[in-house]
Amino acid sequence: MALHYDGEDAKIHKVLMGDIGNNGYLLVCPVTNESIIIDTPFEPEKLLAVVKDTTVKAILITHNHYDHIDGLETIRAATGAPVGAHSAGAEELPGTLDMSLSDGDTVTAGTVTVTVLHTPGHTPGAICYLTGRHLFTGDTLFPGGPGATRTPEALQQSIRSITSKLLVLPEDTVVYPGHGDDTTIGKAHEEYKVFASRSHPPDLCGDVEWLSG
Repeated sequence: MALHYDGEDAKIHKVLMGDIGNNGYLLVCPVTNESIIIDTPFEPEKLLAVVKDTTVKAILITHNHYDHIDGLETIRAATGAPVGAHSAGAEELPGTLDMSLSDGDTVTAGTVTVTVLHTPGHTPGAICYLTGRHLFTGDTLFPGGPGATRTPEALQQSIRSITSKLLVLPEDTVVYPGHGDDTTIGKAHEEYKVFASRSHPPDLCGDVEWLSG
């Protein structure tokens, strides 16, 4: 029931985990059945139930906030797969980092190749992962707006990341966020244009919505 997308390029399982609506993802090569886990939230047993029929080649973390890494050690122990994340804030991850990921790096499972997009703002080490027309954004981009930021400077950094790295992708690229429903780059771009057309207070940060922020 977690199978969210079933195509010739990949299979994507989207698993609702924990009590604050985290999404854990399993990206599977349809040819080799090798897989990549993206984020390890609460209730790791839910993700492991989906993972068990695949060979996990990597565990990729979008950022170091507790709700995205609470199940990391359980999932690492069960799969034996190496863990990848950005080095910024990696000391807050449980255990050691096996792969220090930078912008433009790639991780492969069978015929599926994931490209790393470093998108600081929500956190300094925030990463989005792109394969084909599938974009896993963690808390960088949601339907309707960016992830929460703690300072105006962080919001501006997040906006720069989103506009330079994400909104330039094809409009039919599907966005799979760390919480909630999917969206598309096309829809996000249209919403952002509304935001960009308005003036905003210099201290704007926190939970910002493109259509009302």
